[in-house]
Amino acid sequence: MAIPLLQKARIGAYVARQHLVGRRRYPLVLMLEPLFRCNLACAGCGKIDYPDEILNQRLPLDECLAAVDECGAPVVSIAGGEPLLHKEIEAIVAGIVARRRFVYLCTNALLMQKRLDLFRPSPYFVWSVHLDGDREMHDRSVCEEGVHARAVAAIRAAKARGFRVNINCTLFDDAEPERVARFFDAVREIGVDGITVSPGYAYERAPDQAHFLARARTKQLFRDVFRRGNRARAWSFSQSSLFLDFLAGNRDYRCTPWGNPTRNVFGWQRPCYLLGEGYAKSFRELMEETDWDAYGTGNYEKCANCMVHSGYEATAVQDAVRHPWRALAVGVRGVRIDGPMAPEIPLSHQRPAQFVFSRHVEHKLVEIRTGKASAQTPTTA
Repeated sequence: MAIPLLQKARIGAYVARQHLVGRRRYPLVLMLEPLFRCNLACAGCGKIDYPDEILNQRLPLDECLAAVDECGAPVVSIAGGEPLLHKEIEAIVAGIVARRRFVYLCTNALLMQKRLDLFRPSPYFVWSVHLDGDREMHDRSVCEEGVHARAVAAIRAAKARGFRVNINCTLFDDAEPERVARFFDAVREIGVDGITVSPGYAYERAPDQAHFLARARTKQLFRDVFRRGNRARAWSFSQSSLFLDFLAGNRDYRCTPWGNPTRNVFGWQRPCYLLGEGYAKSFRELMEETDWDAYGTGNYEKCANCMVHSGYEATAVQDAVRHPWRALAVGVRGVRIDGPMAPEIPLSHQRPAQFVFSRHVEHKLVEIRTGKASAQTPTTA
């Protein structure tokens, strides 16, 4: 089972409480990015395109744990950059686990075997290893040979020590359904506990802009993949059955950007993990002062093709809590892989894209340089 019963029960109870008190917007997963620095330069990633002064920034332990407490989400996904480059990463994980929050530590696995001794197996801790396919697919995705082999070796080592291990897999428009299905079979055979899968999102500053999936292509790709895996029942996904049904074009969900709020070195990122269009100083400010209706497919040009789990998994989970029989039906019969797809969201009224990345970078650089200058200025008695 990709999501243990303890985790399902706790998250289900948390969501049910939000509904009982009539709370419309609430977080499900905190996306915590304690740094942007990485030891890979993947062509499809827009997270490392910052000046060195920003890449050298780290969220300290106290700010990471304060973000966990402030947000209150039952799950924390620690991403980056490469989190294992953070000198306090073991203390960050330990502090979150002590709060009985479920931690997914995302890593490209290059440092994973060296760092295994820093962590202890726990029902609240999961390694989430980036693996975008078989050896050729993954090494091409991360732009470096040999990474797939090191990731698989790290997965085996972690499993041998009793850790739960998931993979997170991003598919692009050159994905071949038969090959993806064989890859899912292979990770099942090496003992991976769960698969998190998502279509790639077109980060505006990613070096490779040619291979991101449009929504129509996404739906057909996932139908073709799931067809080769007994309607997705052949594999253990660490995602809700309704989200998988959405990927296959059977649900007309709208994005829930506040379901996966992001805290990083800039602050609380607006509106979501994938778009950095502004930053709030506090979680409360993020939730109460963000114009949420300005974003999402049909509302904003940058969101037109997005079907990523960080935007839509929360929508699926809310649907499952409100209508549990829907999730049960998909779990029993599998994902529907033929027949008409749900109507697509019209794009005729979406507002045009705004490009504000550079402005936020410049503001952060001024903040960093001003802070350094103040620290170097001698004080007088």
